[in-house]
Amino acid sequence: MHCPYCRSADTRVLDSRVADDGGSIRRRRTCPSCNKRFSTVELMQLTVLKRSGATEPFAREKAISGARKACKGRPVTDDQLACLGQAVEDALRAEGWAEVPANEVGLAILGPLRELDEVAYLRFASVYRAFESADDFMAEIEMLRRERELRGRDPQPTG
Repeated sequence: MHCPYCRSADTRVLDSRVADDGGSIRRRRTCPSCNKRFSTVELMQLTVLKRSGATEPFAREKAISGARKACKGRPVTDDQLACLGQAVEDALRAEGWAEVPANEVGLAILGPLRELDEVAYLRFASVYRAFESADDFMAEIEMLRRERELRGRDPQPTG
C-alpha cells in the first residue's frame, strides 16, 4: 500500500476491523517516512468465471438486469429487484465462492425470483434452462404447484 501523502511503499497497519456490512475490512495505517496516518478499505472481490474461461468481477446490476427482463410487464418494483440483487450476492458470498461459475449466478437468481413472481421465474427458467417444449413449461409449473401445496398457501394475487 502506497502512502497517499508521500507515495512511500512502506506503510504499516495499526488496526484492522471488519466493516459493518461484513463485506470489507477497514485498516488504519501509518507511513514511517512522513509519519502521516490514513485509512484504507479492502473489499472482498467476488469474481465470475464465464463459460469462455474469462473472469470478470461480479456485478449485482447484471443479475438485476437479467431478472428485470424476466419481470417485464409484471407487478415488480425496482426496490424488489434491488433486494433480489442483494439476495443473490449474499447467497453467492455465503457459499464461500471466490470465483463463482456463471451458471451458479443463474441458479442463485432462480430462488429469489421464484419467491418474487412465478411468471417472471418461469420466463427466466425457460431461457436459463433452455426449455425446448411446452412439456418443459408444464413440468416446471407442476413443480411450482406441488411446492405451493406443501407450503399450504395460495398463489399471491397479481395486480
